[in-house]
Amino acid sequence: MHKNRGKTSGFTLLELMVTLAIAAILASLAAPSFSDIIKNNRMTTQYNELLASLSVARSEAIKRGATVTVCKSIDQASCSGNWKDGWIIFVESNTTGGTAGTVDSGEDILRVHAALSGGNTLSFARNRVSYGSDALATGFTGTFILCDDRGDSARKGLLVSNTGRVRQAIASDTLASCP
Repeated sequence: MHKNRGKTSGFTLLELMVTLAIAAILASLAAPSFSDIIKNNRMTTQYNELLASLSVARSEAIKRGATVTVCKSIDQASCSGNWKDGWIIFVESNTTGGTAGTVDSGEDILRVHAALSGGNTLSFARNRVSYGSDALATGFTGTFILCDDRGDSARKGLLVSNTGRVRQAIASDTLASCP
């Protein structure tokens, strides 16, 4: 006959509740840092998308031998709104007699970028950046400022020079405050 006939092994309800309480405490400690990881990844993605758009515009200007413009666009068809609303890249045509910096009839829109997600903001002192066929962005120097709800501590800067080169802001660059 077995001595331990009525005894079963396993967790008691009390042990299970203590384990779940410890797991909940650890999860609540990890949640804020996970939120920062998500925000950092969103900011990095949006920064890289803007960098890629400016690089594409510069490259297309060289390839096509024409002026290519990146401008803020709320409707993804014309130059309007705020930078956070999105932007478009289009080829400016000298043959249509249109206005520089606006999408005129017959001008090709190369790429469209939708509004920023996560409530992030993007500001730039100019309405557009135009690259000539020589890859220069003469007259369009400035700094894009990308911000989220953490404010100035997490902002990112992207500098555009007259030579058309774009680079990440570094500690010694003076960046405007987030709106």
